[in-house]
Amino acid sequence: MNYFKYQLQNSPVVKNLLFINILIFLAEVLLGDKGLDITDFGAVYYPDSSKFMPFQVITSPFLHGSFSHLFYNMFALFMFGCIIEQVMDSKKFLIYYIGCALGATLFTWGVDAIMIQTLDLMPGAVEEIKIHGADILQQGYNFSDPNLARLNIIYNVGTIGASGAIFGILLAFGMIFPNRPIYLYFVMPIKAKWIVIIYGGFELLSGITQNMYDNVAHFAHVGGMIVGIIILLYWKKNGTINFYKY
Repeated sequence: MNYFKYQLQNSPVVKNLLFINILIFLAEVLLGDKGLDITDFGAVYYPDSSKFMPFQVITSPFLHGSFSHLFYNMFALFMFGCIIEQVMDSKKFLIYYIGCALGATLFTWGVDAIMIQTLDLMPGAVEEIKIHGADILQQGYNFSDPNLARLNIIYNVGTIGASGAIFGILLAFGMIFPNRPIYLYFVMPIKAKWIVIIYGGFELLSGITQNMYDNVAHFAHVGGMIVGIIILLYWKKNGTINFYKY
């Protein structure tokens, strides 16, 4: 118990992020029982979607659709975020966290834009999706045409969760402490750098081969890691952060 208390006392940004995410999840549950779905309202959508609003870029990383989604993200935030915040300092850590979260969204948008260009769409398809797509999904259906179905998912299914930022934190741990062992399921120690490479490769492969209904924003995870690399290398070049051999 003293360990948890010590880590949180020395990691104020992590402590506040944990508090905010848990508080918002409780609000999701309580308001959901009253028929108000704030996850749909606060999720971030593709910019050309009729459901997109600019504030969603800020709200989406603080929303989680289930307790397990919240738990795994917050567990990783505590386990790795506390250490990274203490290494970086709180100001840098907050900048890094926000940067990875925003990067995850921007990268996803970029991939979606490329995907849309590859779809074989009839004239007026986008307008059809904007007008009727959300209602069709709400009824539990989608278009039978696979191109329209994919387009409908891009335009009318929002993204939520802190996973992009969390993958950025995992990336930071692997780059700053590349040879530090991580015990998977308390049995097999694997160096942090290999964990990052495995996770990054898995998410990239999953994003490329994913089923449109698997409900995981794989490219958001990849985007968070890519932005994390850019920020960390920039800071290292400026001499404001160190990478260690252990």
